[in-house]
Amino acid sequence: MKNIVAGVLDVAYLDQGPVDGPVVVLLHGFPYDIRAYDDVVARLSHAGYRCIVPYLRGYGPTRFIDAATPRSGEQAALGADLLALLDALGIGKAILAGYDWGGRAACVVAALWPERVTGLVSCDPGYNIQDIAKANTPASPDAERRLWYQYYLHGERGRAGLAANRGDFCHLLWSLWSPTWAFTEATFANTCSSFDNPDFVEVVVHSYRHRYGLVAGDPAYAQIEQALASRPGIVVPTIILSGADDGVSSKRDDRSAVRGFSGQVTRRVIEGVGHNVPQEAPDTFVDAVINLSGNV
Repeated sequence: MKNIVAGVLDVAYLDQGPVDGPVVVLLHGFPYDIRAYDDVVARLSHAGYRCIVPYLRGYGPTRFIDAATPRSGEQAALGADLLALLDALGIGKAILAGYDWGGRAACVVAALWPERVTGLVSCDPGYNIQDIAKANTPASPDAERRLWYQYYLHGERGRAGLAANRGDFCHLLWSLWSPTWAFTEATFANTCSSFDNPDFVEVVVHSYRHRYGLVAGDPAYAQIEQALASRPGIVVPTIILSGADDGVSSKRDDRSAVRGFSGQVTRRVIEGVGHNVPQEAPDTFVDAVINLSGNV
């Protein structure tokens, strides 16, 4: 494990594999951490890739440098964090691969700074950039049901509940989102300690309020949010991975899943897999990264 100052963060990250190998940045989601990529990293580093796996803001040992920095969880902040990490590590271009929050960070960078991205692996919903202007347009009842945890965190009862029961809350989401994944309690425990980060609750709550326009963003990222509001297309080569049993992402067909991509894009639906694709289907995830390497 290493640390580096990148933007507003002191980022804790794993750096494994040959230093001169092609770089792939692997980005975890909520509520997970870098352990989701243990098997992926083992396979990719053995295949000659340099794997960079950071803890996102609010997770694990990653810390804000300044106590006065807003604990924002907005999409622009996640993208800016990723770009700052690439700059701090002196990485000109990399394959970006992620899911959930990590997939969003990867999509933001791929959309706004495509010159820094050789390829993108993005799990459902694929084009993972929020349309905040339309966030309060009702979805189908089934889709709304899946988002109960977001609405829960809109109120102070939800904030208090997450603070008091962060382990149980996240364990429940793992179970609901990956109903066919028989994860062990030891596996969950290996990740659960990352939720003890002192900024975890504030970053998570801000994320799920900001995306609905309920709270303001960090002014430092206003220009990025403005750029994202135009729904920029993603032109870099992309593979979308969709867990067939994902308990949170709404079901979609191939045509709707590839919207937002104007470059080479393919989608793979993985049977028997839920939301946490890299940990549930590491071989498929690794194959996607390697396939991108062959196409760029």
